[in-house]
Amino acid sequence: MKSDDTSTALPPQGVNSMLISRLGSIAHLLSGSMAVAVVMALSTVVAARALGAEAFGVLALVLTIGRICERLIRFESWQPLIRFGSQEDIEGNPKAMGELFLLGLLLDVACALIAAAAMLIGGFLIFPLIGLEQSDFYLLLIFAPAIALNIRGAPTAALRMAGQFKLLAYFQLFSATLRLVMAGVAWAIDAPLPAFLAIWTIAQVIDTAIFALLGAGALKKLGVSNPLRAKVRGVSKRFPGFMGFAWKTNASSALRTLTHEADTLLVSAFAGPTAAGAYHIAKRFAKVAQQVGAYVQTVIYPDLSRMWARKRFDAVRSMKLRVQLALASIGLGIIAAAAVLGRPGVEWLFGGGFDMVYPLLITQLIAVALILIAAPTRSTMLAMNRPGIVLWIAVLATAVFFATAVAFIPHAGAIGANYAHIAFAGMTLIFLEIGFRVSYTSNGRREAAVS
Repeated sequence: MKSDDTSTALPPQGVNSMLISRLGSIAHLLSGSMAVAVVMALSTVVAARALGAEAFGVLALVLTIGRICERLIRFESWQPLIRFGSQEDIEGNPKAMGELFLLGLLLDVACALIAAAAMLIGGFLIFPLIGLEQSDFYLLLIFAPAIALNIRGAPTAALRMAGQFKLLAYFQLFSATLRLVMAGVAWAIDAPLPAFLAIWTIAQVIDTAIFALLGAGALKKLGVSNPLRAKVRGVSKRFPGFMGFAWKTNASSALRTLTHEADTLLVSAFAGPTAAGAYHIAKRFAKVAQQVGAYVQTVIYPDLSRMWARKRFDAVRSMKLRVQLALASIGLGIIAAAAVLGRPGVEWLFGGGFDMVYPLLITQLIAVALILIAAPTRSTMLAMNRPGIVLWIAVLATAVFFATAVAFIPHAGAIGANYAHIAFAGMTLIFLEIGFRVSYTSNGRREAAVS
């Protein structure tokens, strides 16, 4: 398979040299993601200032319902695509790679359509439970195309395997900037809530279209046969284990979605749409920090998969630890900066009506820091082909999350959801580390027995 990007190859040198060789890609992803996150945060500021606390809360709830349905149903197909595409007998076969990506694409399309239908049906049913009226159903219809057309898994896998990290870093900047400009115009003309939802929908659809084109270009760069020309019949049988891996990673990501998205609905149910809007703002700004970990994993996950497949076990463990230390430092630095600058920043950006955002932001960032530290271990466990362990840890942590949320939100308000996030992240970190140590040790014993 051909590639003009040398970052797709697995460096033969040590882990330190490998990480240094990836610093350029990480730097591009961080700078690009920070730029996109800042622009998206500014869009949130504009919408909040234009609509006011109550109407912005409604906007946040509609967006949350859409994201919940999409992320509960989508299969994160990029994970099994990279996992199976990293195998030497498949990675070097353009035809097999084309068939593999066809399977991922079919999965993406089916999940997107089902997610849009689930958003419409589920949203209509839960509106009264979260403080909205069923007469507001038309708001879901406005946002539905953004969910139905959101094809992400296969393009993500193609770009990551091709090492196209610059494109991953910066392509979203166009749609994010377009959203900000349109939101600014809507604010200037005093547009109502439906106009802002339409703006979010248009920006999302444009973003998806650009992403699909970039993914197709990445496959061509890799020398992969056109997936659309591969045979559909029996494609899943040609990759035994793919769907099992996909189901487990989907269940694991679905549980994370329940904690990272459904929390906004819980806050609205117990404290009302206005509190949910403030909570959404805090999450939007905290997400800037969380994206740091997500993009670092974007760079290292293909390397981890290749190293594990080639039995470079010590290198896998070493890379995991080094990335964890780096992310821990970043997380602590962000918390310190927010503690100093957060309160005056919130007052300057949002004005009155959003006083509760600052304490929500600080507690949210504590949970994010713990997730940052845990994230490399999760990627390593998937690279080790241990999705079942990751899933069971997610099940336990999710149960702890909802128990904490139900106990604290009715009395403490929106910040109770952040207490639940801290409990979730702490348990995830502890049990992932235990799972990694057990799996790593048992694998070493198997290798010793074979040799």
